Amino acid sequence: MAHFIDRRLNGKNKNTVNRQRFIKRYKRQIKEAVSDAIAKRSVTDVETGESISIPSRDMQEPIFHQGKGGKRDMVHPGNDQFSQGDRIKRPLGGQGQGAGEGDASDSGEGQDDFVFSISKDEYLDLLFEDLALPNLKQNQLNKLVQMKTHRAGYSNDGVPSNIDIVRSLQGSVARRIAMTAGNKRQLAELEQKLAELTKNKKDNQSEIALLEKEIEQLKNKIATVPFIDTFDLRFRNYEKRPEPSSKAVMFCLMDVSGSMDQATKETAKRFYILLYLFLTRTYKDIEVVYIRHHTQAKEVDEHEFFYSQETGGTIVSSALKLMDEIIKERYDSEQWNIYAAQASDGDNWADDSPQCSDWLTNKILPVTRYYAYIEITTRAHQSLWREYQVLADTHENFAIQHIKSVEDIYPIFRELFKKDTTADVA
Repeated sequence: MAHFIDRRLNGKNKNTVNRQRFIKRYKRQIKEAVSDAIAKRSVTDVETGESISIPSRDMQEPIFHQGKGGKRDMVHPGNDQFSQGDRIKRPLGGQGQGAGEGDASDSGEGQDDFVFSISKDEYLDLLFEDLALPNLKQNQLNKLVQMKTHRAGYSNDGVPSNIDIVRSLQGSVARRIAMTAGNKRQLAELEQKLAELTKNKKDNQSEIALLEKEIEQLKNKIATVPFIDTFDLRFRNYEKRPEPSSKAVMFCLMDVSGSMDQATKETAKRFYILLYLFLTRTYKDIEVVYIRHHTQAKEVDEHEFFYSQETGGTIVSSALKLMDEIIKERYDSEQWNIYAAQASDGDNWADDSPQCSDWLTNKILPVTRYYAYIEITTRAHQSLWREYQVLADTHENFAIQHIKSVEDIYPIFRELFKKDTTADVA
């Protein structure tokens, strides 16, 4: 068996490129693990890192080895069950998949899964990859800032994948010229002098020997200058620059009425915490307005929105009316991209649901870029969902989704805020 071992020096955090390659190679498995993890975390633990487990069967890589070559027939003693070409069944029990799954058994074998940890930044990058606010338009370019990566010249330090070969070789040539130019001039002069002395060797034996020794020393000195040195290496440099986009505001409307039990409220909080992390991580200066409602609606701060215990009856239109008042007072639709996300269990006064539909149709949807409604319930849909279903069928900027359990949150979140690739191409 031939083994190839990479013993190159790997200083100044250059191992990060190997880590990024690993994450890129196993991104599908990692994203599946991240998606599963979001449902298992507590509300206060959504934005930390994560330990990722990858089945050992997915870790196989090609290797170099020396084959025996040729075709040979082999006879193994003691085999009275199989013939050439037979497929051997898996051992019963034991599962052989690692990760502690399967019942106890006295047979079967397997390997443990490969487990590694990703940082908070890596976790959030994977969590919100390919997501964006829909229908974001450039109106006034002075508020919302997105960070984009740009080329920024060259650097003396960097990861191996960013080495610029041409620039590095140009630096190598320049250094060798600078370090050997004087010696090469002196060498040329000595060689010319030696050529003249060799015309009359008998009279200049001692001087010729001295010149040949000096020429040899100069050649050795020139040869010691390395072809390329770490000093010559140049790396393509990248930096993140803020790029003004547009002013945007997100309205978060949450039902806190008595019909919302604690589990439903926890699910709604998970959705909004995910939304908050997505907005604050992807867009630098976006504004977020929090509205809680039961029979009355109230604008609250971030802490009260997530942790207040206030409750009551249910009149959903009160939140929509308050949102309309705030838009007219603070957010001109000509200057702002207005977004909204509403979470409820669908319970509402029957007479109020048509009012919600009218308020959205005439007041809110004409000035909003995108309005998302999630209904968190395991019961049959009620009047509010039916009214909103009509709006979703007739308005492109209105979307509704149904969440039955915590496991549905992340897939539905991605469905609501997936990036429109067709718009990017256009």
